[in-house]
Amino acid sequence: MTEVLFIASTRPQFGVLADSVRKFQEHGASVRLAGTFNLDAAASELAPIDLTEAHQLPRSLAQRSSAVRRKAEQLPAGMRAWIQVKGDSWMRTRARGAHVLVALDPGAVYTVWRLAQYNRGAKAVFGLAPALKAVEELARSGAVKPRNALAVIPSPAVVARDVRRSVNGVPAAVMRTVTARPLMRSAIGARLWRGAVTAPGIPAQMRINVSRYVAEGMLSAGRTSGAAIALAAAAAKIPDQGRRAKLLDESVMKEISKGLSPQELSQAVGAQLAHADTQFAAGEHDEAAGALNRALTLAFHRVIHLDQLSSPLAKDAEGFVKPLYASKAMRAVATPRGREVPAAPAPTDRPLRLLVTTSGNDNFLHHILAHFGNHPGVELRFLDLATQKSLKQIAWAARRILADRLAGGSTDYQEEVERLIRPHLDWADTVFIDWSVGPAAMFTTIDPGDTRIVLRLHSYEAFTRWPHMTDFSRVDDMVFVAPHVRDLVTSLTPQLRGEHAPRTHVLDNAMDLTAFRRPKSPDARFTLGLIGISQVAKDPLWAIDVLRRVREQDDRYRLLLIGGDMNPKNSRATREYRQELDQALVPLVESGAVVQLGPTNDVPSALTGVGTVLSSSVREGCHVGLMEGAASGALPVVRDWPFYAGRPNSARTLYPDSWIVDSPEDAARRIIEHTATEEAWQQAGKLAADHAVSAWDWPVVRKQFEKLLLDRR
Repeated sequence: MTEVLFIASTRPQFGVLADSVRKFQEHGASVRLAGTFNLDAAASELAPIDLTEAHQLPRSLAQRSSAVRRKAEQLPAGMRAWIQVKGDSWMRTRARGAHVLVALDPGAVYTVWRLAQYNRGAKAVFGLAPALKAVEELARSGAVKPRNALAVIPSPAVVARDVRRSVNGVPAAVMRTVTARPLMRSAIGARLWRGAVTAPGIPAQMRINVSRYVAEGMLSAGRTSGAAIALAAAAAKIPDQGRRAKLLDESVMKEISKGLSPQELSQAVGAQLAHADTQFAAGEHDEAAGALNRALTLAFHRVIHLDQLSSPLAKDAEGFVKPLYASKAMRAVATPRGREVPAAPAPTDRPLRLLVTTSGNDNFLHHILAHFGNHPGVELRFLDLATQKSLKQIAWAARRILADRLAGGSTDYQEEVERLIRPHLDWADTVFIDWSVGPAAMFTTIDPGDTRIVLRLHSYEAFTRWPHMTDFSRVDDMVFVAPHVRDLVTSLTPQLRGEHAPRTHVLDNAMDLTAFRRPKSPDARFTLGLIGISQVAKDPLWAIDVLRRVREQDDRYRLLLIGGDMNPKNSRATREYRQELDQALVPLVESGAVVQLGPTNDVPSALTGVGTVLSSSVREGCHVGLMEGAASGALPVVRDWPFYAGRPNSARTLYPDSWIVDSPEDAARRIIEHTATEEAWQQAGKLAADHAVSAWDWPVVRKQFEKLLLDRR
């Protein structure tokens, strides 16, 4: 017969209990009840219930010492209940012989767990429905055997631990003990505590505190998703909007901190948006901005989009941002404010005053600055916002930008931007902002007057919150580095599709490709090169797969890795990818199959030893390293970047179709075919170099920039 022991710290619903007991008995179970409520007062209600036995547990700590009572007062109710009842010999004996231990209310959860430590073979559950399910499973399995209480007496270590844990320390320390690793590693313990944090009738703050301890214990036990689920489940029971949003935020960050894409991301973002909308409606613009900024930060967290081999944007970009723009606060931020007057025509009586600006990243500006700095028709100024503390602070002030938009431009942030940026706008005829990130959002906070604004977006920015904080109605011309990037960003950003949208252009990056046309070294034909491995999206493991396949046919092939390593401090996801990469590289480096060149300022010289240049990425804007390798005369082998594969614009529309491969097998086949002989390799390299220089070299691209910046429409 299945032995079931109920533990109750409060009066149960006797009608429900009676129905449940009948169901237990139908499955051959014997049911006993132990309670700290007054059983004598409830005798008339207990009488119709066919319990095998009912037992009165100690109802208070009156018989315990004053020191124990004082310490117990600091403990949560469930732990106080355990201190009351743990010395009851009837309960301990029945618990050791039970097959199923059942907590009928949240106050009994801790007691049931402690009893389960003494009877590791018992199923410990919270609530009648899980208890009935456990009894049914035992009945079906036929696993029920008579229990000998002596056979389940705990080890001396358990008994010693029980004494040590009585009421020592403050509640926080005790809670960490009762949600410790051994408990949370067990399905029983995790299930008990998850049920406890969602039980009805628990005060909100207590529910929050307990869920945090449970999450901490689950993390310690290696159950990251379990920790996130516990917090999210508790959050669903919190009525206060702000506290619920905060707890859901903590939930998703548990998984993000471990390099995982969180399961409850949409709920966490939605909670922040709901809080933002409520605060916005109440005129609390700063609070609304904080919640909205947090929603955007979570939605576009780098672990979700940049440090993985995929992103939710790859599946459904418009669907991903749809909930964002359902928010009234977000729509207020995205409302086009326009400009009071259109941009003035280019001057005819003096050089064009061109301000080029960025914040700490001028990697793609060198040729542009050199050319227009020496252009007779241009007076050039370069402003790096990162070099001045006051400018850097306002350029990346996301929360202040949002608060100003929500307040209709009436905050002191707008005044500060006016004071610091207006002199630059008044001087310039045209401002060219590189990178569509914080500075772009900052510049468009104020009306540009009659100054023309040109903004360039590369690829990285599409996966951040910044385009959603930029007022594109104050941008005259939007420059993208590739058609597929333009397609993605316009699908994400409603302002780029509306009547106030800026003109859009696709211009290649400024590159001096003729410098790469140098003679190759004799062994270059059998050297594969990968330029740039500092991001997970570069996916160098794909390149290693290709290397292994070509070496199966000819072990003269090797792989040269050019560039700095991934920074493990970016995120745990990056760190784990790099660990996997390093593990794969060790034997290959030792055998000479892979050479790690590291970062270099002389890529043209490094490419003289490369016969095949790879693009192994899952996504790119325009892969500069691939273009440089092609210009050097290396055979281009381009993975059909999975993020964009199959779309109207992708790697296949950016490069000649013959360069594109669908798999590592196809890549190995292309390499073997075109490097089989010296003549075949030389011919393939020449065709690639001719195409690269004719399409992407600076003299070609320079004309496009001159037309964009000097020819005013």
